[in-house]
Amino acid sequence: MSAIKLGVPSKGRLMEQTFDWFAARGLTLRRTGSEREYAGAVEGAEAVELVLLSAGEIPRELAAGRIHLGVTGSDLVREKLADWQGQVADLAPMGFGHADLIIAVPACWEDVDTLEDLDAAAHAFRAAHGHRLRIATKYHRLLREFLAQEGVADWQSVDSQGATEGTVKNLTAEAVADITSSGETLRANHLKILSDGLIHQSQATLFAARAADWSGLAAPFSALCAQLGVPVPRL
Repeated sequence: MSAIKLGVPSKGRLMEQTFDWFAARGLTLRRTGSEREYAGAVEGAEAVELVLLSAGEIPRELAAGRIHLGVTGSDLVREKLADWQGQVADLAPMGFGHADLIIAVPACWEDVDTLEDLDAAAHAFRAAHGHRLRIATKYHRLLREFLAQEGVADWQSVDSQGATEGTVKNLTAEAVADITSSGETLRANHLKILSDGLIHQSQATLFAARAADWSGLAAPFSALCAQLGVPVPRL
């Protein structure tokens, strides 16, 4: 019989917390081999195979159907997968890996505290400088959808895969949209979060792939969902 392929983060705190979450529900996940080997094992459930991946790879593997289940941040799934609900089923928020995707502007912008203020500032910025206000981010889809919904215009996103908070100081952007847990890094870079600038509250989530081959796996999947305490989704 084929196995249910479960993709989990391959290292760090997110992997440890994922292992703890499953252990609390009677499943033992463990790495096998060295830290350089992406191999693992599962004990306590029928027909489940562990696949170790980076958190950023898991949305892609779910969408392609190469894994059946995956643990990753809800922000990554929403950012990387267009029409994400059509590609994956949200099985369970896991209660860890919390972070907020927010919009922040320079703390010295005393008159900019809301999205409405940002819209006015962006309009004034374009009139003064001849180009749109730049927002540095690696969450282009989520930022675009959010600001379109809120009616903010005259801005453009610039890609930042590194230290996004430093882009304002380095004069490569005027504002940022980034993940934060405590806000300390933002404050250290003299940035403030807009009062209504919360785009998404992210946390580690267990997802099921709609495109995966579930044939012959109905019984073990139902048993696994019962063990985990989650409803069996319609895939």
